[in-house]
Amino acid sequence: MKNLIVTIATGLAFTGQWVPLVAAAQASQTKEASSAAAPNVAEFDRQLAHVQELMKSMQAQMALIRKTQDTQERQRLLQQHRATMQSAMTAMHRLWGPGMMGGRGMTGGGGMMGGGWGRMGDYYSNLTPEQVRRRQYMTDQYLDMQQQMMNNMMWNQQYWMGPPAPTK
Repeated sequence: MKNLIVTIATGLAFTGQWVPLVAAAQASQTKEASSAAAPNVAEFDRQLAHVQELMKSMQAQMALIRKTQDTQERQRLLQQHRATMQSAMTAMHRLWGPGMMGGRGMTGGGGMMGGGWGRMGDYYSNLTPEQVRRRQYMTDQYLDMQQQMMNNMMWNQQYWMGPPAPTK
């Protein structure tokens, strides 16, 4: 069997027939990698809308927290806010999941974060300009949500420690 494979490989090498086979294999791998890494914007937008609703809910909860003077009620509202914030963080994490923002997820092997920053050139070089545009749109949306989440975390921590000092 080994002799047969060596004979075929040698014959292909001498006739030059292996070049189109290698090129076809590389083209098929690039196409598969490109389509596998293509971000799914419709699904991303659907999940992003859910996160945005959770963000609105957190803002409404924070408005109630700011208005209340009762310590017990403030603690209850803060616990609700924290639970909503945890749900929003879970939903945001799903935005980085398989097939969403490219790769195999934030912590999966070979994805954007899992493979290290040195592999980003390989990732982007396999994307079409349209896929890069979609990827940038999704990243921009995600970063905005992340900033809002950080603001909510800071507000929650500030109010958890007690009401803010009155300003003069």
